[in-house]
Amino acid sequence: MSIAAAGTATPGGGLSSTQRKLGAHLRGLVGKAIADYEMIREGDRVMVCLSGGKDSYTLLDLLMSLQRSAPVSFSLIAVNLDQKQPDFPAHILPDYLRSLGVEHHIIEQDTYSVVKRLIPEGRTMCSLCSRMRRGALYRYAAENGITRIALGHHRDDIVETLFLNLFFGGKLKAMAPKLQSEDGRHVVIRPLAYVSEREIERYARARGFPIIPCNLCGSQENLQRANIKKMLADWELQYPGRTEAIFSSLRNVEPAHLADTRLFDFAALRGVE
Repeated sequence: MSIAAAGTATPGGGLSSTQRKLGAHLRGLVGKAIADYEMIREGDRVMVCLSGGKDSYTLLDLLMSLQRSAPVSFSLIAVNLDQKQPDFPAHILPDYLRSLGVEHHIIEQDTYSVVKRLIPEGRTMCSLCSRMRRGALYRYAAENGITRIALGHHRDDIVETLFLNLFFGGKLKAMAPKLQSEDGRHVVIRPLAYVSEREIERYARARGFPIIPCNLCGSQENLQRANIKKMLADWELQYPGRTEAIFSSLRNVEPAHLADTRLFDFAALRGVE
């Protein structure tokens, strides 16, 4: 039996029939993504990067559910980076994770002060913050036998990144569901790759996750990603299913119909001589 098939198991009580169906649907999508990209293997130690937002809570919840019925045995550890943001409720995540009985660790590193010192007021903080956060998490993974690093990016994040790179970076590039880190030491997986943000929002509300807002990127206005998100939302209202179609195109690429000479040997096309 594949992990995708295991993902159809019925969760515990306490939810309405509609909520249980949503949970089963999301577990099926996550199981399918894991199977399609061979994200998790027998014996893997999977580090779930937990931010306190709806996406990472949902990721942990669904992986814990799949873990109980998956055909391969793997372990989970939830890891959060406490960035020392002012007024951060440091007790919420440890209390929640203890209540689940899941192995967890809190990394304490004052990246907040560094980002605020180095980035001028009004400028986007996401890039530096992301690099520092990634560095701390990768370091912990390397020191603790982690074989898979699970991130909470969903389908909408992947599509938004495609347009960010297209409009502002001049690249046809998105987020891979599975990738190797630049230093080659880590395998990063995105099990929510097939799940829409709207479904995650519904699931998070149903599960009552203790959401913790971010006072760094969450407080900035007029970010490029926010503009892309609005553009996609407007498209979705006018043409329902468009975001899903765009994501599907990322899984159905025709290199010969693009223009990258690194992907296709155009020089070899000489015609009749």
